[in-house]
Amino acid sequence: MSIAHSPQPAAASVDADPTAPAPMTDVAEFGFEGRFEDWADDARYFEYSQAANPIGAGYTPRVPIIRFSPAIYQDEPTGVVPLDLSGELGIKTGEATSPGLLANFVRIHAGEQIDTSANATSHLYYVLYGRGFSAVDGSLVRWDRGDFLTLPAGSRSVFYADTEAALYWVHDGPLLRYLGAEATAPQFRATKFRRADAVAKLESIASRPGANEKSRVSVLLANAEEEQTLTITHVLWAMFGVLPPDQQQLPHRHQSVALDLILDAQPGCYTLLGTRLDEHSGIVDPIRVDWEAGGAFVTPPGMWHAHFNESGAPAHLIPVQDAGLQTYLRSLDIRFTQRRDFSAG
Repeated sequence: MSIAHSPQPAAASVDADPTAPAPMTDVAEFGFEGRFEDWADDARYFEYSQAANPIGAGYTPRVPIIRFSPAIYQDEPTGVVPLDLSGELGIKTGEATSPGLLANFVRIHAGEQIDTSANATSHLYYVLYGRGFSAVDGSLVRWDRGDFLTLPAGSRSVFYADTEAALYWVHDGPLLRYLGAEATAPQFRATKFRRADAVAKLESIASRPGANEKSRVSVLLANAEEEQTLTITHVLWAMFGVLPPDQQQLPHRHQSVALDLILDAQPGCYTLLGTRLDEHSGIVDPIRVDWEAGGAFVTPPGMWHAHFNESGAPAHLIPVQDAGLQTYLRSLDIRFTQRRDFSAG
């Protein structure tokens, strides 16, 4: 393969004084008036090792491991309960659960309504319980327990509850705020993923011979528009999975933050997280997060994590990540371990 080179600039005249200042343009000739500004007040200069890794150097806070109890929304009035970690993340521009995403619990009492419009390119809703309908840009769609809805940029949405209802809502508003951008161009059509379809697909996968030998027993939800990333929106990734009783999911890691929603789980279901693996692919000095049905927790990027079910009953979960964006950027870097028999301790 040959690499083209740009032509060399013409040599300067040997009679030119290299130290002489270049002549200044008379800006009045171009119709400008006034004095030039300096614009140098905000310029900073760092020695490379001080700034090459701002997270490691302490300038940028790491993503924390945080668990959110369902108690924060169960007895609340109609409204949105953000899972806000902006203080822990050092984000001063608004609420955020991860640098790019905001997860919320939405509580709607029977016969009431709530506007959930936000500046985001991708909205994902999961109905924890209840039944109702949504008015989205003049169209109506019904939803029930276990359904997923995804809405694109520019959506104006109001949710109405027929019965007591709660939803899990994730959107990429924090990413838009960071970029200083307005989401105006839809990248996919509003889409409903029916509970019956998702459950049927999961049951089909779980019933296949050797299903429990796979690293995951799960369904990845995807939109027909996302042919390259195979994700639920061009930014968001979502998985509907089951952790069978007395099973372990192998340690793995990825560079996207996971916002994990626990649908149902008995005591004895938990996740171990850590930064290193031992020679047997076990997580070194792990942090344990116990699962709570209807609750959520945050898995930081790049951290090894493994799921365990010692409860004797199946448990279901929905991780949501910005892995659609990470996949498009070619930076997801998901990795799995191979060993099947490892100790939870």
